[in-house]
Amino acid sequence: MTTTALRRAPSDSRPANPWWLVLAGPLAVVVAIVAVLAAGAFSSAFTVPVGFPDPGALARLGTPVVTVLTELAVAVTLGSLVLAACVLPAGTPVRKALGVAGAASATWAVLAVVQVVLRYSSISGTPVTAATFGDQLGLFVSQVSLGRNYLAIVVVAALTSAAALAVRGATGAMWTAALALVALAMQANTGHAAGAVSHELAVSSMFLHLGGAALWVGGLGTLAVVRVRGGLDRAAFATSVARYSAIALWCYVAVAVSGVANASIRIDTLAGLTTDYGVLLLTKVALLLVLGAVGFAHRELVVRRLAGPTAVGRPAGGRTPAAGSAGGGSSSTGTKGTAAEGTRWLFWRLVAVELAIMGAVSGVAVALGSTAPPVPQEEPLDTSAAYQVTGHALPPEPTLARWFTEWRWDLLPAFACVAALVVYLRWVRRLARRGDSWSVGRTVSWCVGVVVLFWVTSGGPAMYGHVLFSAHMVQHMILAMVVPIFLVLAAPVTLLVRAVPPRKDGSRGPREWVLAVVTSRVGQFFANPIVAAVNFAGSMIVFYYTPAFEYALTTYAGHLAMLLHFTLAGYLFANALVGIDPGPHRPPYPQRLLLLFATMAFHAFFGVALTSGEVLLVPEWFGLLGRDWGPSAIADQQRGGGVAWGIGELPTLVLAIVVAVMWTRSDEREAKRRDRQADRDGDAELEEYNAMLARMSERDD
Repeated sequence: MTTTALRRAPSDSRPANPWWLVLAGPLAVVVAIVAVLAAGAFSSAFTVPVGFPDPGALARLGTPVVTVLTELAVAVTLGSLVLAACVLPAGTPVRKALGVAGAASATWAVLAVVQVVLRYSSISGTPVTAATFGDQLGLFVSQVSLGRNYLAIVVVAALTSAAALAVRGATGAMWTAALALVALAMQANTGHAAGAVSHELAVSSMFLHLGGAALWVGGLGTLAVVRVRGGLDRAAFATSVARYSAIALWCYVAVAVSGVANASIRIDTLAGLTTDYGVLLLTKVALLLVLGAVGFAHRELVVRRLAGPTAVGRPAGGRTPAAGSAGGGSSSTGTKGTAAEGTRWLFWRLVAVELAIMGAVSGVAVALGSTAPPVPQEEPLDTSAAYQVTGHALPPEPTLARWFTEWRWDLLPAFACVAALVVYLRWVRRLARRGDSWSVGRTVSWCVGVVVLFWVTSGGPAMYGHVLFSAHMVQHMILAMVVPIFLVLAAPVTLLVRAVPPRKDGSRGPREWVLAVVTSRVGQFFANPIVAAVNFAGSMIVFYYTPAFEYALTTYAGHLAMLLHFTLAGYLFANALVGIDPGPHRPPYPQRLLLLFATMAFHAFFGVALTSGEVLLVPEWFGLLGRDWGPSAIADQQRGGGVAWGIGELPTLVLAIVVAVMWTRSDEREAKRRDRQADRDGDAELEEYNAMLARMSERDD
């Protein structure tokens, strides 16, 4: 088989265009549709259950097909945008990828409209051809929350299509990809996740699952299309495959982790695996394992060979491979050339197999979304006041031990924490492997900060912060004033700049994106010490005395926005005072202390206002929980004011000590510099100063 592949491989510099790769996309769709129709979830595609209205053959047969096609269009849209923003070299490859994104997003926008129509027909049991169908559909998308969600997805899909057709560079592609992620977040609120027990875990795991799968599938498909259309030469192709491989690995981890989380809330016993839902789940797991094996083959058999003899894309001897030597075909490198061509044909075969399996996984996923799981996903009959308000049972009375033993997993922040820990430690290891050193204290500081962030977002502060204002204030103070100090002292941007080499092909990797944000006008504005201090202190007033606080309590999106804002605001403020990372123009040390003490005074004022206040914040939340333990709601709020006043001052004092220590060390370094300068020039500066004093004395005389 290898000999045949080598014989078919072209010897010139043009990219190979295997005709059978064109069938990979349609084959993926066919496999997906067959998987959907073969599942027990769609046995009603041909027969209507007794007692249910018949929506018609168009809705019964068209809904699963359109759903699969829509998900594939979303995947290609997101994958092509991310490749254009982070993977492909600037120029023709990015334009090719954006062209793919424009076509895929336009297809997505059209299919999203068709999907809404067919889904409503299936939900309501009304045929599309019914005379009153149009009026009913209008009421559904304007009056029903599920319908409004579907309509919002259609609008975002249309906006994504317009943006994808308009943008021309990496920055526009990144913003458009963020818009596509908004649509995926809306989609995560539909299906089982919308009314599931453990709503936050269901929604977060679904979003992580959809995003990881879409980027994985769409990135691979776009990479193949851009290569086939001649958008990548051989050297750029090898580099792009290696970069995509790293992204695909993270996507695989995200899909696996979110799949386990989804399964944990839908199957509670081993007997559940024998149900229709369990069989579909096991089928999906098996397909994902096969995908993992194919991905491993990509990494070991293709990526490393395309990259060259070394693991970082440089051949032995330190020379960068040229376009000719990368693919071979010349008389001087015939053996290497044929081997490289064989590697590329292996890549195409793996791509075809992977796309087909991904299509089957998409089909099984659609079937899972329409199959009733063994664990009922309807809200349990819990009539307690706490459950009716918060959606969760009232936790037991807090004790010191329960602050560390009570957990309610928040998947997205937890995944982000683990990823941050892994990436930072990998960068440190990369420096160590090439002989560079990195401070152990900074590494420990990062690990402590990430672990504390993990605990505060999924542990006791997160659980009790949902029902106690004082616990919520503990969570706020740790997010804004404790975690940022550890993260800033770890100097992650400096480590990134040292560990990640710059790209030379005009593309933007992690290093380029971070530095672009840090040095941008917006980044410089928010990193300004005065702006950071105003944002850090003033956002508390804006948050707690506006509807933003209620939005953060009642919606998962608002909760995530709160976590992100307070952590980022604290990081910018601490970085302006004690950080070493590039970014803000830091003021002299006396001004830093003055700014810090002013912020401390504002915190004290805010805490006193809460402590002495008699008006309950968000009374329809904290006032209706029916707690049979702890102080009253207003007394607990006043206790929260004491937390803001007392606990908030401790990190501020730590910051003041760090600023003072840095000031002292700066003076010591300046004194040593002056001593070295005096040794070199014979203390010319002091001699000039004494001469000036002598001249002044002579004039006075």
